Amino acid sequence: MAIHRTHLKSILLFLLSTFAFWLLVFMVGKLLFLGYNAAEYPWSAGDVRDVLWHGLSMDASTAGYLLAVPWLLSLGMLCFPSRWWGRLLTGYLVFAAIAGGLIVMVDTFLYPFWKFKLSATVFTYMDTLDGAANSVTTGFMLSRSAAIVAFIAMVFAGEFALFRRFWHRNFQRREGVPSWRAAGVSLLSMLLLGGFDFLAIRGGISTAVQNVGTAYYSQTLFLNHAAVNPAFSLLSSFKRTKRFGEQYQYFRDLQPEVTAGTYLPLDESVPFDTLLRTERPNILLILMEGFGGQFVRELGGAENVAPNFSKMIQEGVFFDRYYSNSFRTDRGTVSLLSGWISYPSVSLMRLPEKMVQLPGLARSLSREGYDTEFLYGGDITFMGTSGYLVSNGFTTLHGDKDFSISDARSSKWGVADGIAAQRVAEILHGKTDADKPWFFTFQTLSSHEPFEVPYHRLADPVQNAFAYTDSCVAALVDDLRNTPLWENLLVILVPDHGFLTTSYEDPEFFHSPLLWMGGAIRAPRRVSYLMNQSDLCATLLAQLGISTTDYPYSRNVMHPDCPRFVYSTFPSGIMYADSTGTTVYDITSDKVISSSPSPSERRLFLAKRLLQQSYSALDNMEKR
Repeated sequence: MAIHRTHLKSILLFLLSTFAFWLLVFMVGKLLFLGYNAAEYPWSAGDVRDVLWHGLSMDASTAGYLLAVPWLLSLGMLCFPSRWWGRLLTGYLVFAAIAGGLIVMVDTFLYPFWKFKLSATVFTYMDTLDGAANSVTTGFMLSRSAAIVAFIAMVFAGEFALFRRFWHRNFQRREGVPSWRAAGVSLLSMLLLGGFDFLAIRGGISTAVQNVGTAYYSQTLFLNHAAVNPAFSLLSSFKRTKRFGEQYQYFRDLQPEVTAGTYLPLDESVPFDTLLRTERPNILLILMEGFGGQFVRELGGAENVAPNFSKMIQEGVFFDRYYSNSFRTDRGTVSLLSGWISYPSVSLMRLPEKMVQLPGLARSLSREGYDTEFLYGGDITFMGTSGYLVSNGFTTLHGDKDFSISDARSSKWGVADGIAAQRVAEILHGKTDADKPWFFTFQTLSSHEPFEVPYHRLADPVQNAFAYTDSCVAALVDDLRNTPLWENLLVILVPDHGFLTTSYEDPEFFHSPLLWMGGAIRAPRRVSYLMNQSDLCATLLAQLGISTTDYPYSRNVMHPDCPRFVYSTFPSGIMYADSTGTTVYDITSDKVISSSPSPSERRLFLAKRLLQQSYSALDNMEKR
C-alpha cells in the first residue's frame, strides 16, 4: 500500500470543498427560484435570509448524498492507487452535474405551473408531455432549455475545477512511501469524514431524520417551498410513484367523489344538540400520545392507570364510542386536525404536495379570529410535522429547541410531559387578558416507548408511563380551573391513536377516549354515537356555528342525520363498524379477518368502497 501525506491532504480538501460547493449550488438555486417566481410571489431581503437558513439542513443532507460516491472512490484510491479511480470519478462528476443542475432548474421553471416542489409525481404524467408542451411557446422551451444547459455547464465547471486542483494534479505524481502508519491515519481520517457525511445526510444526531417538513417555517407556502431542496424532495418521493387512483380498484362503476351511504353532506340548517354554552370559547386541545381505551376504565380498560381521566369524565362530555382513524401519530394527527380519512399505505403528512391541499382546523378557526398555537416537547420537525402544522394554519410552533438543554433531554423523545405541561400553563396564563379567542394544541410524548418517566406509581413501566401522562394532564387542567380562563374554556382530551397490545386487527385498538370539558360546556353528559377521529373537526366547528363544507370526510356527529359508522386503517387492512357490527378486512390477502357478530357482505362492500374512494380522492388532489 503506497500512501503519501500529500495524497491524503488532497483528497480531504477535495471532499470538503466538493461538499461546500454543492451547498453553494443549492443556495444559488434558491436565489434563482425566488427570483424567477418573484412576480407572482413577492418577497423581501429578510425572506431570502430565512429561506437560505431554514433550507440549509436539507441542502447539507443532499450534499452529503452527492458526496457519498466521491468518498467511496477516494477511499479506493488511497487503498489501491490507480488511474481508473480518477476516470470513474470524472464520470460521476458529469452525472452529478447533469442530475443536480437539471433538478434545480426544472423545479424552478415548473413551479409556476404546478405550485408544488418537484417530486416523483412528475413521472406519473410522462404520458401527457405533449399537453404540457402545448401550454408554452417554442421560445419559452428554447430559452429555458438554454438556461438549464448553461446552469449544468457552470456546475460541472466548478466540480471539475476542484477535481483538477485537489485530485488530478497531485495524483499525477507517483511518489509514495509504503507505510502502515500512514495507511492507518488515512483510513481513520476517511472514516471520520464518512461519519460526518452520514450525520449530514441524516440531519444531525436528534431522534428525527431529515425530511421535507424540516424546511417549513412560514405561513407563506411559497417561502416554505423555496426553502425545500428540490433534489431531496424528488428523491424522498420516489417510493410513491404509483398513481393512487390505480390502487384498490374493486368496483368499476364507482365515481371518485364521496357518494351516498358513506359520507353524506349534512344540511347545516337542521337543528342539532348543542354541547357548549358559547360559540367562541378559547380551546385547548390536548393530543395524548397513544392514550387508547386500554387505559381508561370507562372503556373497559385497565383499572387505576388513569384515575384522573376517570374523574374528569364525571364533569365533561364523554364520547364513549369514539374510534381513531389510523395507527400512527403522523396519520392520526392529519385525521384529527384536517378531518381527513386515513390510508393503509400513505401518510399525507409526508406528501407535501398533498398536505397543503387538506382542510385545516387551525386555519378554519384563524379565519374566525382565533390565534393558533402548537406545543410539542420533542423534535417538531419529526416526520414532517412542522410543515404540516404550518400548512394547517398554526401561526406559532413550540418544540424542544424552545426549552433548555436539560429540559429537552428529560426524556428519550424530548421534554417530559410534566415540564411541557408547565410551559403550556405559563403560556396560557399570559392569555388571560387576550382580546382574541385562541386555539392552543398541546401534544404529549411521555407515554411512548421506552416508557422511561420521572414518575413511579405503578410497577408495570408501560402503565406507569400512561399514569404519568394522566397526572400531568390533570395537573394542567387543575391549574387552569383556578384561573379566570376557565369560564370560557373548552378543553378537549383525545389520543392520536390507540396503544398496540395485540395487533392492529383488533378493533379495540382504535377504540379511544374523547372528552370535552371546561367552563364552556353546557353540562356533563355521555355521547354514545359511533364517531371517528376525523369527525372532531366538523363536530367542533358546528358547535361554534362555523361552516364545515371544507371537510368532506368529517361529520357533525350531533346532527340527527349523521350516518353512524366508523372506518379505520392499519398497514395491511381496514376496519368498518356500524349498527350491525364490525368487519375487519385484510387488503393484502383479500380476506375478511373477523366479522362480528356475524358475516356481513354489506359491511365488507362499504369498507372496500371507502378504501377505493379514498385513494381516488387522493389521486384527484394532484389534479386540482
